[in-house]
Amino acid sequence: MRFDTKIAVLLREDLEPWQRLNVTAFLVSGLGTAVPEVIGEPYEDADGVGYLPMFRQPVLVFEGTKETLTAAHGRALSRALPRAIFTSDLFTTGNDRDNRAAVRAVGTGELDLVGMAVHGPKNAVDKVLKGARMHP
Repeated sequence: MRFDTKIAVLLREDLEPWQRLNVTAFLVSGLGTAVPEVIGEPYEDADGVGYLPMFRQPVLVFEGTKETLTAAHGRALSRALPRAIFTSDLFTTGNDRDNRAAVRAVGTGELDLVGMAVHGPKNAVDKVLKGARMHP
């Protein structure tokens, strides 16, 4: 099946493995709430046990330098694409309230981004990710 939209996560290349997983999980949770059409139907196994729905399309994970991430963030903003961000400050907080306060305390151009998720038309997301490479 081909999709005319793309879900992508861009991670800063200097993150530790545990940070990459943590940031990715947080970022995609934001897209699922803001763009409900990306969520498929609930799952059910052969015994009738139900499971939560997940994204209806693949999530592609990329990595890049701090500069690549900053540029991608600017391009996502200029295209008004649905996006979620994760800043380095969020590694020191322990709850949603403190996470939101940490982001709110910093101006857009000064955010120390370590990850971003974006959804939109394939060509727009590809332009946002210019300079990034697929995560190994």
